[in-house]
Amino acid sequence: MEAPQSLVGKLYTSYSDGLHFAKPISTLRTNEFDLVRNVLQILQGFSSTMLYWDELGHHFRVRSGIYVSHLSHTSLYHVLNQFTYAATCLKMVESRIQEVEKSVPPPPPTLRAFCCSIYSWLTWLRNGALKEEMKVVDSCSLTTPTLLGLSSSLSSLCAGAEFLFQVVQEAIPQAYDETDSPISATAIAVHTLNYLHKKLTEVCLVQGGEEDAYRMILHAFVSTLLPYIEGLDSWLYEGILDDPFEEMFFHANKRIAVVESEFWEKSYLLRSAKMDTGRVTDSLLSIKRTDDVSRKEPNDVSGLAKEKGANGRDLDVCPLFMKEIARDIISAGKSLQLVQHTRMTSSVSASGRIAGLSLSEIFCVTLSALIGYGDHVSEYFLKEKKIVPLVKSFTGRQKEERSNKSFQEMTCSDKEWCKFLVDTMVQKGKANLISCNALGEEVDSFVVEGDKLALDRNDILSLGFRPENPAITTSQNFLHANRDAWGPLNLSREFYLPPLNDEGLRQAIFNGSAGSFVATKSTNYTFGFQFGESERDRLKEDVTFLEELFPFPTLLPPFQEDDHVSEVFPFQENSTLASRTLNWIGRVEPRNTPLPTVILQECLIVFIKKQADCIGRNILSKLLSEWRLLEELEVLRAIYLLGSGDLLQHFLTVVFNKLDKGESLDDDFELNTTLQESIRYSADAALLSTPDSLVVSVTRNNATIEDDQRGMPLLTSIPRKSRGQNFGIDGLDSLMFTYKVPWPLELIANTEAIKKYNQVMRFLLKVRRAKFVLDKARRWMWKDRSSASINRKHHWLLEQKLLHFVDAFHHYVMDRVYHSAWGELCEGLAAARSLDEVIEIHEAYLMSIQRHCFAVPEKLWALIASRINSILGLALDFYSVQQTLSSGGAVSAIKARCEMEINRIEKQFDDCIAFLMRILSFKLNVGQFPHLADLVTRINYNHFYMSHNGSLINAPGSNTVPSKSGKLFAGQRD
Repeated sequence: MEAPQSLVGKLYTSYSDGLHFAKPISTLRTNEFDLVRNVLQILQGFSSTMLYWDELGHHFRVRSGIYVSHLSHTSLYHVLNQFTYAATCLKMVESRIQEVEKSVPPPPPTLRAFCCSIYSWLTWLRNGALKEEMKVVDSCSLTTPTLLGLSSSLSSLCAGAEFLFQVVQEAIPQAYDETDSPISATAIAVHTLNYLHKKLTEVCLVQGGEEDAYRMILHAFVSTLLPYIEGLDSWLYEGILDDPFEEMFFHANKRIAVVESEFWEKSYLLRSAKMDTGRVTDSLLSIKRTDDVSRKEPNDVSGLAKEKGANGRDLDVCPLFMKEIARDIISAGKSLQLVQHTRMTSSVSASGRIAGLSLSEIFCVTLSALIGYGDHVSEYFLKEKKIVPLVKSFTGRQKEERSNKSFQEMTCSDKEWCKFLVDTMVQKGKANLISCNALGEEVDSFVVEGDKLALDRNDILSLGFRPENPAITTSQNFLHANRDAWGPLNLSREFYLPPLNDEGLRQAIFNGSAGSFVATKSTNYTFGFQFGESERDRLKEDVTFLEELFPFPTLLPPFQEDDHVSEVFPFQENSTLASRTLNWIGRVEPRNTPLPTVILQECLIVFIKKQADCIGRNILSKLLSEWRLLEELEVLRAIYLLGSGDLLQHFLTVVFNKLDKGESLDDDFELNTTLQESIRYSADAALLSTPDSLVVSVTRNNATIEDDQRGMPLLTSIPRKSRGQNFGIDGLDSLMFTYKVPWPLELIANTEAIKKYNQVMRFLLKVRRAKFVLDKARRWMWKDRSSASINRKHHWLLEQKLLHFVDAFHHYVMDRVYHSAWGELCEGLAAARSLDEVIEIHEAYLMSIQRHCFAVPEKLWALIASRINSILGLALDFYSVQQTLSSGGAVSAIKARCEMEINRIEKQFDDCIAFLMRILSFKLNVGQFPHLADLVTRINYNHFYMSHNGSLINAPGSNTVPSKSGKLFAGQRD
């Protein structure tokens, strides 16, 4: 009889199921060998008997209860956790990549390239686990693998798995999966590239054992950047924006054609991101901030918005390393389109290519040289002729003395980057060196002599790289090793069936009755009786032609399981170099770990700048020679700066006389008729290609709408009766002159530039009109020399003061505006390197002549312009007085009013001169604008108005003087 169990025993039995408390379940017992194999399986992405994938928790778990006899539960799980975490990272990376690849719409090229790079590293890491498993299985039974040994051998794999998971989590924008706020392809590309650039900067200072992190980020960065470089290649060398996913940092405005005047400003624009409060739409990063302050988001957009200090502001969406040259890139492509549109004889797209290589191919070659060997080969590529001895030294394989060879020839033959270069040349089918002239520059390129393929040549390079027949490309090694099989594989030799042995049949049928048929002993399909001689010859030619196009058509290409198709079948015009370079980066330890800034400068940016400079030199050459830029600018100078005294002389005389008579300028037809007559009978008529290229129109308001919008200074002189609204000094402001600049020069002298020219011209016309009326007044005064009264002398003195000011100011304008500014423009154009710089120089020229004519919307210039305009208006008032006196002003009352008007004019003139002397002589203004000192010297000739020490001579005592009508002339104060 059993002894009754105690209460503790009953409780223990209910929980332990009858087993001893310290005894585990025997079926869960295992050994380290099985655990090692299970660990290696989950690292390859497979679930195992002891370690499995939890679909709900999204991580690998250890089956509960397993144990080994020599390890405690805590120690065992501690060792296994590091492997399950690494396997979980790899599994999460795989899931994330699959989600991106299966997303709708499909990922853009840069993100797809990034995913391919990550997938390659995922495969390499898992292959490491596979190789380790093969070692464990094939190992001798005397050697038992352990978890601690596996932990040591797979430490780099576990670290790489964790690092790869971190890169994937941070490089792909979180907003990519959000359907409510879709993120643009541009923002994705910029975010990914910026993150990888930043991360590569962090890991470039390699510590011991961290080389894999550098190679991993470098591989991802290069892979992601290559689609971007290919887009830049088509833009810089062909003038085509090949961006179907719209991920480049600029976009095309399809509404603007290349022949339109707005092409340069509005055809291709930088993409911008609108920043709103609290969120970013189509932003650089599209990373949403979380409440976890410990988590650091790379390149936080919200922080960037705070630094910019504005919400609702537009930011350019461009990779950080491209911002300095972004506008140069856009300018180069637009310039190339302009040159192509004009049907230039030589191709600019070919001129910039070095040895026929694309931008991505040069990037790969220079990168492999820099990373693998520390060779800075960009200087050899920039000096294009250095490529010839480089390739010859490698392909020739001469065993010569190298004492007389260059450094490049001595070192390139056993370096991987040189193999990449030569193989790329061979793939492009360019085996012979020639020099070609493109845009006047000697560049080396590689071409094939003839199109015919000689299959009997001993050199396998004769097969070349044949995209139309990929079997040849993939089977080159096989064909090289089996030259004896070339004959049987030849299409022309095996095209026909062998002769048929049918002599007995022929003898039985014909029985010797037909001699002609008896002569033919057997049926020969090569010379069959179904064809005539001409048809047979044509068939032979077709067969030979097909053989040249498709050699070895029956050859099946051998493929291995691990071969990359991208290394065999290049996409479009690209070679297999990109794929080979990426694979090389993944398997080779780098000798150098330069900063990404150095990599981009050495391998990419320097070549982009070279092509941009090449295009810039070409378009500048066309601007100055074929398109006659300087000649057209001289025409604008002659018209709008009144440089040709004869071109508009008749027109201005007619207009001035009409204003004197009080006639309005509202008839466009009459004005244009007068203008065409003035041009046609002018000695400078040859300046214009056609007389009707210059047109004048009348605006209905004195102050043009453009001037009002630009905040042009409002002039303070109050017109009197003699200077009405339409006939005062501002009477010519209603005229708008339009000169049709031929395309493409209208990209430089566009509509806005013509408006600025008109602003300067209006001011010069005022000076010209004041000089015109003072000359007429002086002639009237000379006719009345018999009157030598004191008042008459007073009139002469005032007239001389007015005329001296107008003449001095006119000479200042012609010296500074017509001559000095033009000289600065010519010097700037001679130093320009691109069309953008030409436009900027022309804009600076316009700003200079506007400032010299005080026609800019700035406070200082507005004050000066107001006083100058008042003095020019006073010249009209003086002319009106003299006109009254000369037309019968003998009545004493009229003379008295005229004398009061003369006093008012003189008083107001003195006030304006005093103001101008003070403000123009101010040391600060003279220091900032030296040309003001020249104007002071001309006006204050012989220190007539201001002494050496800066004190005014005969300074007026007040700024206001009453006129007879009782009104006050209010001079504008400081």
